[in-house]
Amino acid sequence: MIRFTKMHGNGNDFVLVDEIERVQVEEDKKPEFVRAISHRYFGLGCDGVLFVQRSRIADVKFRYFNSDGSEAEMCGNGIRCFTRYVIEEGYAKSPVRIETLAGIIETECWKDEEGWWIKVNMGNPKFGKEIPSRVDVWGWEFEFKNQKYRVFGVNTGVPHAVLFVNNLDFDITPVARFLRYNSIFPEGVNVNFARMLKKDSFEVRTYERGVEAETLSCGTGSVAVAVVANKLGLAGKRVDVLTKGGKLKVEIADKTAFLIGQASRIADGYINPEELRYEVS
Repeated sequence: MIRFTKMHGNGNDFVLVDEIERVQVEEDKKPEFVRAISHRYFGLGCDGVLFVQRSRIADVKFRYFNSDGSEAEMCGNGIRCFTRYVIEEGYAKSPVRIETLAGIIETECWKDEEGWWIKVNMGNPKFGKEIPSRVDVWGWEFEFKNQKYRVFGVNTGVPHAVLFVNNLDFDITPVARFLRYNSIFPEGVNVNFARMLKKDSFEVRTYERGVEAETLSCGTGSVAVAVVANKLGLAGKRVDVLTKGGKLKVEIADKTAFLIGQASRIADGYINPEELRYEVS
């Protein structure tokens, strides 16, 4: 039996597996386990799976797998859930230094009458070929089904494309997939559609690679929108981002971005791996 915790950050939901004391899922079986447990009908259902592991260079190690079984460098909503968990379990104290594939990330955690809050140092955003991209996608224009779009690329832990639109009342999936699988992004890209509500405030919808669908919230995507808006002069250094799952706050200090949001712990229990359907896509 595999112990798990179900958590979410603004509706972006995760199954967390604690491997501090022992490996619960063998390394070569992690991708298929993630695909099976992420299934909304035959598993627990989630956007991704977090593994908590020991670290030799930080307080704790963060491993994140998308629901398709692919491992990603970072996840803004996921690392907030991860932070709350390791503090509640006594593995670390705030501030927490977390080893990720995107480097060591520092988080702060506190609790008030509204719940648990986590502030994540997202580091310095990357642009140009560091996204990575094969061409300069800062203001790159393209046409899709007779509609023109302008793309701004940025890496806020993972690659993101940001598109500003006048309204969000449309199916974002077709155009998002056009960009997500475009050859100009050799590692793929998450796609964010942003509508300005007022200065320093944006409504955002995000299509996430690995999940291959729109999610209720994306932390790194929210940071990407805020960073791009700030660079374009559409926002200052404190930005509110409204996602389908709730509000996130982004602060920009010099060249460093910080993500602030809540993390909810929904359930703890045990998984019977023998009952999972590994062949279901």
